[in-house]
Amino acid sequence: MADDLTYGSGRGRWVLTATVLGSAVAQLDATVVGIALPRIGKDFHTDVASLQWVVSAYTLTLAAFLLLGGTLGDRYGRKRVFQIGIIWFAVASVVCGLAPTAGTLIAARALQGVGAALLTPGSLAILQASFSREDRSRAIGAWSGLGGVAGAAGPIVGGWLLAVGSWRWVFYINLPLAIAVVMITALYVPESFDVGSAGRVDVPGAAWAIVGLAGLTYPLIEAPNVGWGNWAIVTCLVVAVFAFTAFVITERRTRNPMLPPGLFASQQFVATNIVTFLVYAALAGALFLLPVALQQVSGYSALESGLAFLPVTALMLVLSARSGRLAARIGPRLQMTLGPIVAGAGLFLLTRAATDSNYVSGVLPGVLVLGAGLVITVAPLTSTAMSSAPGGHAGIASAVNNDVARAGGLIAVAVLPVVSGLTGDAYLHAHQFADGFRVALVVCAVMCVAGGVLAAFTIRNTLAAPEPVGSA
Repeated sequence: MADDLTYGSGRGRWVLTATVLGSAVAQLDATVVGIALPRIGKDFHTDVASLQWVVSAYTLTLAAFLLLGGTLGDRYGRKRVFQIGIIWFAVASVVCGLAPTAGTLIAARALQGVGAALLTPGSLAILQASFSREDRSRAIGAWSGLGGVAGAAGPIVGGWLLAVGSWRWVFYINLPLAIAVVMITALYVPESFDVGSAGRVDVPGAAWAIVGLAGLTYPLIEAPNVGWGNWAIVTCLVVAVFAFTAFVITERRTRNPMLPPGLFASQQFVATNIVTFLVYAALAGALFLLPVALQQVSGYSALESGLAFLPVTALMLVLSARSGRLAARIGPRLQMTLGPIVAGAGLFLLTRAATDSNYVSGVLPGVLVLGAGLVITVAPLTSTAMSSAPGGHAGIASAVNNDVARAGGLIAVAVLPVVSGLTGDAYLHAHQFADGFRVALVVCAVMCVAGGVLAAFTIRNTLAAPEPVGSA
């Protein structure tokens, strides 16, 4: 039986604080690093591919281990796995800050991703398990809105840290946040399990997922440098196809799969995750390139490029909770249709950032429209993904939705520089980068619009009530 916490209770607020801060640490780190990329590249004398790996190493392990993290939380305790993930993430963050070489930083970022994979699905599943049915949607809406604020605040925080210190502080900032989350969780968060979980953990499924994602990511990033006919590239692609095939077969045959095939019996769940993939791929690709464009093309400082995103943060802080309440009243279809289209319009407007260095005319219109699109989209998107899956699978449903978002970002960061001609040391040449940046942002805008159109035809406003989650 769930703990039936209420949204307005003291303990309920502490539980929400712990889960928001926990997921915020992972989301903040996914975006804050983007501001630091030019400084990291210059310090380590690296090319675009190495900068891609600084981002993709984190996203790769995060995406690869998310499903396992959700399964472990459902089976061994969501609170316990959430705390382990926070501590793991904090230790890896310190290693990132101390990294003496680009290779060490990339390896430490991969370790960070594992920690994030353990804590991220648990943060949302804890809310699903702990709050009463009446307050669950409100709690999830607040979580998604405030978590979105953390992601949007990443560039601002990164710019400020670079202005007062070095890029290494981008990682050290995670330590005090992690300590606070561990303490609040220990004091206030109830433990919960999926009472239906039994048997062994699906280690083979997790292993095939890791091999498949790694085998796909390496060719996407490295092929522009060595050629698609290179033996290592071809080998990795073959391995990726084999691994993904083996993953599907394993999940269908194993008694306790970490990705239950029954989840995908819901058209609503499948459609929501496809929209998630398109929107978050576009957002990740844009946020990877935009800070570099502002600093290398338009002459912004690191702090100025971070502050450029302030309107997005402000809009999400003020309006995200209201957006979640609106979706609960009218259903998610309208917002999931309009939101991605508005966000796509914002990304299209941001193509001007590479030609107009004036913030008010070149950047602000796009940032405002993008922020409005995210406000409309994020809360109903998250709530729909959770409510369209069986409640007993809260952890794995959260993991799947997060995994889809991270996989979209992973592929976008790997592919966009290739399709837009931003390879090698292109980020050091303003005119070359500006041309490729505009192409990339148009691609991102089209992806967002496609997500909105898909939602219009597939998302329903009437959802079955989720089943209750068992807890200890």
